[in-house]
Amino acid sequence: MTERPDPSLRSVLSAVAPGQSVTSVKPIERGNRKRTAVVRFAGADPIVVQQTPTPRSARVEARLLAAIDERTSVPVARPIDSGDTGDDGWLVTPLLAGDDLHEAFVDLDAATQQSIAGAFGRFLAELHEVFQFGRYGPLAVDNGDLVTEFRSPRSTPIGDEFDLEDGISGGVAAATPAEWREWLVTYGRANVARLPSEFDDLRSGLFDVVASLPATTGPAPRLFPWDFRPGNALVADGTVTAVLDWEYPLAADPALSVAKAEYLVADWYVSEVRADRLRAAFREGYTSVRDIPEIRPAHRVCAIASAAVDSRGVVTNPQYPPVGRAAAVEFHRRALERVL
Repeated sequence: MTERPDPSLRSVLSAVAPGQSVTSVKPIERGNRKRTAVVRFAGADPIVVQQTPTPRSARVEARLLAAIDERTSVPVARPIDSGDTGDDGWLVTPLLAGDDLHEAFVDLDAATQQSIAGAFGRFLAELHEVFQFGRYGPLAVDNGDLVTEFRSPRSTPIGDEFDLEDGISGGVAAATPAEWREWLVTYGRANVARLPSEFDDLRSGLFDVVASLPATTGPAPRLFPWDFRPGNALVADGTVTAVLDWEYPLAADPALSVAKAEYLVADWYVSEVRADRLRAAFREGYTSVRDIPEIRPAHRVCAIASAAVDSRGVVTNPQYPPVGRAAAVEFHRRALERVL
């Protein structure tokens, strides 16, 4: 589908590509919050324009992408520019080569799938090695630096502050491991509570597992790219060429991001037998950079429950082509039952 630029997009293009003749605008259906489009010109390279109703998230994503590009081998689209237009924020990047890995993954041979899983493990470990923060919570930009935005949970009702659409709390951060445990338990309970009625018989047990997280849990906060998965990546010739969508990053216990990435990378597309091989490859990639953190059952419940329902409260559909709702419910149930 090709469209003409709307007024808000024209405003962005006037800032980043003044005088260029637009030949096409192709919207990309990716995510529930951002409006994304590929813009092509008569005399310049194509670009990707992302617009969001939360300018803060565009600023954070732009700074994070630049830092990842500078400090790691993780392939990302380095920002061309970013800014605000009225109430919206925007981010412009180059259009990178590659096929949608979400669509391509199931057709790759087993060895290539394992190689890609290993790459995701290595990428995540690099991010954990390079990006360490002083507090747990959502990231912000302060004088050009990535920092944890802080508002003490002791003075804020955490349960009312969770914005599950963003995958983070609404500005709440935790300064100590004890506060982080409170944050994570509240986050896990909120996600378990959102599961549909088909999970009612599991809910009490899942609440108990989340509450079992020890009070001492809380290693140094590391970067948590909470939507780090093949569905947000490009691939060419069996190699990941770009990891996309770094919106709403968090500083978190690295065990949480490893647990969620394993679910989205190893379990999402293949049978349980093949998933075990992908998980082993993912872990081999991770441990090539740093030791893997201790992943407790509470981390897995938080990770699976947060992935099982999207921001609109709809059950997410694994595999490709995506399975229907009944099969998706059964998929997530089996994963949670394995933890119980």
